[in-house]
Order: sequence, then structure tokens, then C-alpha cells
Amino acid sequence: MSQKHLKEAFISNLNGTSLLEISVGLSLAPLCLLCRGLLLILYYLHYGKPLSSRKYSLLLDFLVLVSPLLFSCTVLSPVIFFVPPIIAAFCAGIFSKIYSQRKQETRVPFRQIVKDFQKTYLDPEYIPAITVFRVYVNVLTSISILAVDFPQYPRRYAKAETYGTGVMDLGVGAFIFGNAVVCPEVRQKSYVTQPKFSSLARQFFSVWPLIVLGIGRLLSVKSIEYHEHTSEYGVHWNFFFTLAFVRLAASLLLAIFPKNNSWIVAINLAVLYQLILNTTSLKTFILHGSDGRDTRVGVLNANREGLLSLFGYLAIYMASVQVGLWLLKCRNSVKGWIEAVCFLLLTVLVLFVFLHVSQAYADPVSRRMANLSYCIWVVAHCLTFFICFVVSDLTLVFTKLLVKGSSVPCCWNVVKPPNASKKHETEAMPMRREGKLSHICLISAINKNQLLFFLLANVMTGIVNILIDTIHSKTAFMLCILHLYMFFNCLIMHILHAKNIVLKFW
Repeated sequence: MSQKHLKEAFISNLNGTSLLEISVGLSLAPLCLLCRGLLLILYYLHYGKPLSSRKYSLLLDFLVLVSPLLFSCTVLSPVIFFVPPIIAAFCAGIFSKIYSQRKQETRVPFRQIVKDFQKTYLDPEYIPAITVFRVYVNVLTSISILAVDFPQYPRRYAKAETYGTGVMDLGVGAFIFGNAVVCPEVRQKSYVTQPKFSSLARQFFSVWPLIVLGIGRLLSVKSIEYHEHTSEYGVHWNFFFTLAFVRLAASLLLAIFPKNNSWIVAINLAVLYQLILNTTSLKTFILHGSDGRDTRVGVLNANREGLLSLFGYLAIYMASVQVGLWLLKCRNSVKGWIEAVCFLLLTVLVLFVFLHVSQAYADPVSRRMANLSYCIWVVAHCLTFFICFVVSDLTLVFTKLLVKGSSVPCCWNVVKPPNASKKHETEAMPMRREGKLSHICLISAINKNQLLFFLLANVMTGIVNILIDTIHSKTAFMLCILHLYMFFNCLIMHILHAKNIVLKFW
């Protein structure tokens, strides 16, 4: 068997993992973010100034924000359920140290601190959890697309063949979710009136890089005979095409239907698509081709998974637009965001109940078809991931109140209470802009060039696979390669951010 066929067999016929293991794994990134913030606050407490060295800032960010995730999906995967409690205990230890040292300076009771915290006003113009969510989806995807080719990456985390919930199955849907919550229709101010199809025209112009990248990936994969999983999207289709066409179709739907009703459109799309799968031969066609023997003759047969799963991904996108609109409603206090978290938790609980019903009576989760269960699962877990980031942010805001003057990049800015005499309650003046620190944050750096980061990760993955026999690599060698690969990608983003370069001209 050739090396190409060996690698294809290595990532085929897999069944995914449990929902619980994925949920535990998702808690790692917010805990790493919390740990980084607490370390920076502790540094300020000791030295009276923020960490200003760009070199040490990058090193800290990489070691705390990226490296633990890399370890957790490889050598630490057998003990993954113990990793979050260990990191949480470490964070609790740092917080305890910060609180005890601060307590010597002031005798304000803890209960009073909590009351003051709930009344704290936050910058309503910036929700850091959205940025961090999108960056971490990109980072986790970049780690997985290379790590999956090594034997140390658990097969249960890779994409499931037909039915199942693999970590990488969630990553695809999370990319759609992350794009939708910040799409132009969501970011457009309600009081700004624009032509109905203006967003559609802008999307036509903005998706051409994705189509070019999709064509480039197709040509490069075919020309060098790179290993590929055909049942993932088909013979010619790939995720770049999916993302481009979903964005175009969603802009068309949002031009026709009121964007505040996008959740209704999402439910109708997902349910109707599932009904067609269950009542017609469409499911058999997707899984086995028109002749029932997995034929790939003809454009539709060759790319049936990629083309027909567009309906499911479009439903996820429309549901995520509704989430984005709800998140951007002005909540300018900690108390408002605590209430929002409670509502989101209730929503997640309802979605998991629906997921159980859908899997029992309709169909199990299938990323290959992007069926109803897959749509519900993606939205539920993405909301869970987002909630964890919001809780981490609120914890850091509370800790910053204990240490006056401390600041954490990509964390909420505390602002002065809005003037009651003004008409708009959201007109709060920032006390300080923590986003503009003297050092550069890795999250901000990746966020500035997200598409480039994803493209660079894909190119580097291809280069590593061509040069190295990943299937037979030893653990120490694998860890070195993955760390070098991720550090190189992060370093490029860091340098571009330092020079204020954004490689986006469309």
C-alpha cells in the first residue's frame, strides 16, 4: 500500500467520541485564557507595571494559551478528564495569592467586593469573548489538521466517517458559527438604513478569496497526489467552497427575510432537510451514490457530500446570525452579562434535550450529511464554548478590581457609569483602553489575520506531510514538530501585528 493510501486509511472509518469528552476538552481553552490573565495580574501586583517585553509576552501567550491544548489532544488525551481540574486548581491558587496580598492593603469585606463587581460597567462596544472564540476555533483547527496525521492524536477525535461526534467534526461547524456571529448583517447598526441587497453585493466581493483558495487547494492536492478523505466533501469540493457558498446563500436569505427572524429560517431549513433525508432516497444517495456502490461518476456523485451538506451548514449559519444579534444587544454591566450567561445556559440545556430527541427519533449526528442532529449539536456546543469564555472574562474583570491599575489584553474594559442625564444609556466613557497595551497579545495578532493564519496552517500541514512520515513518528519527535509548526504560525502573526500589517485587500 502506498504512503498516500496508508494516510487515507489512517483517517477513515472512524466513529468519534462522547459528548462529555468534547465538553471537557472545550473547557481547556477558557481555563488557559483565565490562567494567562491571572498570571499577568499577579505580575502587575508584584512589579507595579504590566509585562512590557514583546518577546516574553509572546512566549507566555504561546506556553499558556497554545501549548496545553497541543498536549491535551495528544499525549494527555488518555487523562483528559483530569487536565481541566488541574488547570482550574492552578488558577484558584493564583487567585488566592492575588486576593490575600490585596487583602493586606484594604479591609473591604468580600461581600461588598461582589456587590461592587455586579455594578461594574463594561465597554459595550467590545465583547472580547467573541474575538477569543473565533481565534481559538482557528487555533484548535490548526493544531488538529496536522496532529491528526500522527498516531498520538486519538482516532476518536478525528472526523467520523458517517455517524459520530469527533472533535474535528465540531471544528467545521464552529468555523461556520464563528463567521456568522460577526457577519455584516449582524454588525450593521439597527438605525442605519441600507439597500436591501447591499450586504449580498458585499459578500459577492468578499468571498472571492475563499473561492480562489478552494481552487488552489483542489489543484495542489490533485497535482501532488496528496492524501484526502473523499467521503468528507467529495472528489473536488473542500471547506473553502462550503464557507463561500454558505455566506452567499445566507446573505441572500437575510436580504429576503428579516434578520431578527433568522432563527425561524434556520429551524425550517434544518427540519425540512432532515424530513427529506428520512422520507426520500437522498440519504442513500449521499452515503452510497446513485448506484448504491459509492460511485463517483459525474459532478453530483463526485461531490455529493459537499454539495448537499450545504443545507445543514446554512441552517447553522442562520441560527448563529440570531445568536450574534442577541449577543450584540447592549449589556453594559456585569449584572447584565451574568443574566445573559444564565439565559444561554438555559438555551444550551434545551438544545441538548432536543439533540437527544433528534438522535433517538430522527438520525444520529452526521457531519457528512450535516443533518438536524449535527446542526443542533454544533450550536449547543458552540454556545457552551462561548459561555466558558464569558465566565473567564468576568472572573478576570473581578480580579482586576482587586488590583487597581492591572490590565489584561483581550479582556473587558471597565468603564465609568453612564451619565443618567443622557438619552442613551450606552454612552459610557472608558476609564482606560486595555486593548492598547504596550505589549502585543497573541490573540489580537491572530484575530487581525485570521484567514492568513488558517491558510498558513494548511500550507504548513501539507509541507510537513510531504517531508515527514507522520504515521510512524515517535512521540517526542511529534511534539517537537507540532510545537515548531504552531510557534512558526504564531510568530508570523505576531510580527505582522507588531508592524500593523493586515493582509486583507478585499
